[in-house]
Amino acid sequence: MSIGDRIEAATRRLNDVIVDRPRTVIAVFVVLTLVFAGGIGFVSTDSEATDSFTEGLDEQEALDAVNEEFEPPFQADSESTQLIHSGGNVLTKEALVRDLRVLEQIEGRESLLMESGAGPATIVAQAIDPEATTATEQRRVLESTSDTRIRQTIRKLDREGNFGGRVSTDFNPTSVSASASITVVSHDVPAQFSDADLQDVQTEIRTIASDEPGNIQAFGSGVTNAETANVIGDSLTIVMPVVVVLLLLFLVVAYRDPIDLTLGLLSLVMTIVWTFGFLGFSGIPFNQQMISVPVLLLAVGVDFGIHIINRYREEAVRGFEATEAMREANNQLMIAFIIVTVTTVFGFGANVISDLTPIRNLGIASGIGIIFTFLIFGLFLPAAKLEVDRLRSSLGVPEFNSDPIASEESVLGQLLAFPARLSQYAPIAFIVVLVVSGGMVAAYGSGVDTSFETEDFLPPEEQPEYVTALPEPFAPSEYTVTETINLLEDRFSTNQDQSVKVYVEGNFKEDHALEALVEPNNGPPESLAVGDGGNAQPTSIVTVIQSYADEDPEFAELVARSDTDSNGIPDRDLPKVYDALFASPAGDQAEEYLNRDLRSAQVEYAIDADASQAEAAQDTRQFAEDFRFQATATGQIVVFDAVTDIIFDSAIQGLIIAMGLTAIFLIVAYGILEGKPLLGIVNVFPILISVAFLLGTMRYLGMSLNALTSTILSISIGLGIAYSVHATHRFIDEFNAGANAHEAMLITLTGTGGALLGSMLTTSLGTGALSLAITPVLGDFGLLMALSVLYSFIFTVIALPPAVLLWERYDESDKAANLLSYLSRTASAE
Repeated sequence: MSIGDRIEAATRRLNDVIVDRPRTVIAVFVVLTLVFAGGIGFVSTDSEATDSFTEGLDEQEALDAVNEEFEPPFQADSESTQLIHSGGNVLTKEALVRDLRVLEQIEGRESLLMESGAGPATIVAQAIDPEATTATEQRRVLESTSDTRIRQTIRKLDREGNFGGRVSTDFNPTSVSASASITVVSHDVPAQFSDADLQDVQTEIRTIASDEPGNIQAFGSGVTNAETANVIGDSLTIVMPVVVVLLLLFLVVAYRDPIDLTLGLLSLVMTIVWTFGFLGFSGIPFNQQMISVPVLLLAVGVDFGIHIINRYREEAVRGFEATEAMREANNQLMIAFIIVTVTTVFGFGANVISDLTPIRNLGIASGIGIIFTFLIFGLFLPAAKLEVDRLRSSLGVPEFNSDPIASEESVLGQLLAFPARLSQYAPIAFIVVLVVSGGMVAAYGSGVDTSFETEDFLPPEEQPEYVTALPEPFAPSEYTVTETINLLEDRFSTNQDQSVKVYVEGNFKEDHALEALVEPNNGPPESLAVGDGGNAQPTSIVTVIQSYADEDPEFAELVARSDTDSNGIPDRDLPKVYDALFASPAGDQAEEYLNRDLRSAQVEYAIDADASQAEAAQDTRQFAEDFRFQATATGQIVVFDAVTDIIFDSAIQGLIIAMGLTAIFLIVAYGILEGKPLLGIVNVFPILISVAFLLGTMRYLGMSLNALTSTILSISIGLGIAYSVHATHRFIDEFNAGANAHEAMLITLTGTGGALLGSMLTTSLGTGALSLAITPVLGDFGLLMALSVLYSFIFTVIALPPAVLLWERYDESDKAANLLSYLSRTASAE
């Protein structure tokens, strides 16, 4: 017995168990569903938008070291919350008092762990009365001070250099006005203080700030994580009801029987329960990207359900009684379901190779979910359908409509078969046109951008009207982070996007240490050449030394004694220079650029405003190689560019792996099962064309490969191949029954084509509902998934018929050649 015969025999035995012992099958699946339901309670939520993507990157580890060892501006040693006050003029007496009222409320609540507050209002109040140390005392000071004196105090503070950085770049000391200010609340946190605790603290502060008249917003990692978590819940609340309604509408059309509809919905619910239970037991967190998983599984489950019910009805129409109709339908579909499951797992699971944890987890969850979908729809649904039909027959419950979706005589059947009828006259011309057009579109689509931005994971500043108009309980939460980020970028000079960092490790006691920090600044890469004469414009321990030397003559003398070549940079007795600097008023600033253990430093470089993220990151990495000490390029731009590179590599690798494994598997499967290995190539052809058109569409619509859409290429293979596999498998059944390739394809498209159309509509509209999600990353993914499914269906109907006709010609010519060879050998022997 051949391997193919053994596989067929095994699937028939499995099918016999389903058909002959349906109650046992149902009982087993009910027990498993209860087990998986117990795991749902262990599902955790990952609310950190970008951290899980950057984890483990060298650039991120360097940035973590910088953040840990050096104190950036406005950041306390412990946790802190920023209060962003914006408006007409935030430096009026009324506005400053408003800031202090917010601080007063925060200070009055022990649970908010306020250690200190630092902002324009506190600085002005303490300049007027140094004894005012609490927010309440400072508020009273300002309330009792005249507007004129407050303005005079601010001007004086500005002249002394003690007011900059806390206000927006449009600060005018003459009129004493600014459109925004930053007040930092430092928190005295206990040792076991967690991210969840910070989230609670900052969301409570946000509530206090929003209740105060004026526009004061709380900002920090806790607020960002809280809003990211809300995005998950709000997106599910908006998307899932739409998906369910659309599925119901199309399932009603496809099944046209309330009992069949109920069985289909029950199977879908079981699929989701199993998948979420697996997430809980495995410890894989649920994040924004995971929202796509239940939508994808529902789409695939509907596809399987429509095929099994439709094929069962086709056999029933032919006169088989229920048991034999299901046995025949399942025998025909089981192999197809297995092939579809394996190829879909290849497509979804290809993302497991990604170096990015969230994408890898998405691949695991979706791959396991597809296996669950096959088990439930391939085993449980047929058993449940058969048992329910027996029960319905014994109780005399009538069937409402059990006709197949399409037939050869129907208008729909004729429409689906039209490309097959047309291509029979010139299949080679059809193939050439498809290959050429697909190649041109793929070449165009190869220029698609790749991106990774925090804003992808957050709602836009202005929500579309369909979101804001939603009633409770569908109305989304209030989101402020995107607006705050935009405000910080627009009005403050501390925007991280305008600079990069180099983390330098070495012995800074050595005489050449400071010279080594300066040497690379002459002739830097283009995006860093923003200083005078095309040099780099750094901020480092060297610039701090030079700046303080300009202010303090005594320190300037020390620097001069330590500078043997008189270039303003000390090159001997460096520990003495550092000790004097750390002990001076500039000590705090020095600690931002040189660690007190003198083993590491950071250098911050301004970049050209016109440089792209990729250009700036690449130039910074190249620049870091010019340092004598060990240097690592870092900063948000560099970290995000590293993620962008990995996203692109993951997308291409996933596509190659998914397509390669799928093609190899189909060639082997059709070779073993049918003795027709070349049908594997025929099967893949429509999907190659659809992926090419998907890439071209992405570029045309201005979409990029990002944290989620990068998975679309391999996932589109996993979803799309199902249409080609179902059509090819039905074609083989009809071809083996005696029809020629053209006739077999006509029967396929008029029969299975109806089920394919129904599953395409439900899948495309179901996944397309993700475009209603409130974050760009999910919206783009939903739209692309809908287009992917649509293209897969269209090119299955258009590209598969001419490919099959060419296969038949080759197959027949190969048979003829084998026959002639046999006859020739026979004649020679005689």
